[in-house]
Amino acid sequence: MASTTKDRILDGALELLRVERGAITLDAAAKQVGLTKPGLMYHFPTKEALMLGVVDHVAGRWEALLRGRLGQSPETASPHQRIRAYVEVALSGRFDRADYAIYTNALYRQALTATWVRRLAPWLTLPGSLPGPVRARLTAARLLADAYWAAAATDVFPVPDRDRAELLTVAETLLKDEMPR
Repeated sequence: MASTTKDRILDGALELLRVERGAITLDAAAKQVGLTKPGLMYHFPTKEALMLGVVDHVAGRWEALLRGRLGQSPETASPHQRIRAYVEVALSGRFDRADYAIYTNALYRQALTATWVRRLAPWLTLPGSLPGPVRARLTAARLLADAYWAAAATDVFPVPDRDRAELLTVAETLLKDEMPR
């Protein structure tokens, strides 16, 4: 399947984050994929538009991984099934500093945060009707996955691959005793 020009631009911008460690400009992104700046601006007229596109691209990849793992939409899955899918993706996927940079950049820009929330809220939001202990276990499993992902993506105190299966076992302990939906 051929990649669209937009996808090439977004992938190129992510590659800039890997190589340049956070420096995405319209000029650099255009050069990265062999376009002129006006050629890039046809697809992304501003840096803000490019950054929104990159965040949506990465969040969309997360969403696709989650759907692939779960095998159904989050709306039809139980909270346990959704959190389990999230844990399994976070502990089995390969992520890097570009993923982390895009995620953390959202902390400082509301529009970028809104994209993450829109894409991942269906997976991570727990119903208020869940009993406290169940909510706590599901939240603990998600936070375990978040911490593993952050360590792996930043390469700061990464967890050795040999420990990944054991972490999944710990997460499964937190996720058991699923209550009926």
